[in-house]
Amino acid sequence: MKMEFSLKNYLLAYTFCLYAFISPNTLAEELSLKQLAAPLYQLEQKIDYQTLDNGLQIRLLPMDNTLSVSIASQFSVGSRDENSGQTGYAHLFEHMLFKGSKNAPGDSYAQTMSSLSGQFNASTFFDFTNYYLTIPSEALELALWLEADRFIRPALTQETVTNQQATVLEEMATSIDNQPYVRKAMEFLLEQAQGSPYQHAVIGSKQDIVQSTTASLNQFHQNHYRPDAMQLSIVGGLPAQTTDWIHSLFGDWTQPSTAVKTHQEYIFDNKPVRGEVIDSRGPWPAILLAWHTVGQAHRDAAAITLLEGYLFQNRNSIIKQSGLKDPDQLLTYSIPLSMEHMGVTNLVMVPRAKSSLDQLAENIEQMINEVTSQGVSQSELIQLKAQWINLKLRQVDSPSSLARALSATLPQDSLAPLTGPWERINAVSAADIQRVANRYFSHGYVRLDLLPPWYIRWGKALLEWLPGGLTDSLEDSAL
Repeated sequence: MKMEFSLKNYLLAYTFCLYAFISPNTLAEELSLKQLAAPLYQLEQKIDYQTLDNGLQIRLLPMDNTLSVSIASQFSVGSRDENSGQTGYAHLFEHMLFKGSKNAPGDSYAQTMSSLSGQFNASTFFDFTNYYLTIPSEALELALWLEADRFIRPALTQETVTNQQATVLEEMATSIDNQPYVRKAMEFLLEQAQGSPYQHAVIGSKQDIVQSTTASLNQFHQNHYRPDAMQLSIVGGLPAQTTDWIHSLFGDWTQPSTAVKTHQEYIFDNKPVRGEVIDSRGPWPAILLAWHTVGQAHRDAAAITLLEGYLFQNRNSIIKQSGLKDPDQLLTYSIPLSMEHMGVTNLVMVPRAKSSLDQLAENIEQMINEVTSQGVSQSELIQLKAQWINLKLRQVDSPSSLARALSATLPQDSLAPLTGPWERINAVSAADIQRVANRYFSHGYVRLDLLPPWYIRWGKALLEWLPGGLTDSLEDSAL
């Protein structure tokens, strides 16, 4: 899909720009970063920002030579907004919005989108629920009509509620209960967030899902699906009437007299916490480490993002480099949880046969101690920022992902949805990296040992005492 300027050219240029990062010339390095970030500024200049009288935020980004259009609608309602006894409602209601509205009952939405060869989906998180689709540009008016009808006038029947309860429970069983370690590990981690709205799982509890009713779900809709809690973004081949359609379909949506629910920042003290989970289905031991950090809007969030990449996530991160030659781990996995008002850095590690869980934990502690004592070099910092830009460019390289990114804009970036986050990243200094490493990572962490049945643990303990060459061959046979 051709754009007026090609983001992919900038992605290719990224490789060549990295050569400048090894230069001692700071001015050249900063110029290279500026060139890499240029597409974000160019895209942002094309955005048409609007806010309806009822508070609905709109971002329109036209793209030339494009015959399709992507719509993303994000509501600031997630599991953090659920009351006691209603856990899982945000996710359950997301399912409901595909199952009928006043003027498009039953499966009309899915059938219509399929007939247009449209692609559509949705997701729910702690802070938000988003809905997104891509359809031919000529179908935009119909798609907006369907979106407005289901967001404003959903039609929940008892049959629909019953069916979607079963769907969610099946999803819970498949993704959580039938997976080794997952249920107990999730519950253990959520206990660490007690006292905050993030203390229960997004998918909710079985009991609350089963006991939900059409009345309680309709009330949830009335409380949380409102125009001033919504961001609507449309990217692609926009017809000239796009703005008129939006105002006609969404402009009469009444804004409630009460304010949108707000949340405060939740910062937990990091201290040593240790637990273990034994699962008879576990194939091999693993260790999960977690550190409380900060929410997306916090002043330390950008520095923590770069530090997470430096330690655990980037291809040339410390943990990945440690695995290139005779590693202690078979596998590492890290997807930080970044919420609006709370953050968690996590790392899952699977040990080699010759390595213990204690050894893996000690390795991570040593890595963090080195950062807190030595920091990062200016060249490493420049590379971290370049890698952030590269990832961001990949995230906005398609109209669909770009529309979702625009609809996930933080309040502080309302008029700078792409460049606001980058400018905070670019402002991070090496001293900031060292400071947040000390503040959030060096005063203890949550450790959860994920343990298989006793006979696997016993066999693993024996392997730790055998010569390395022998353990490698046995490990390959076992795994």
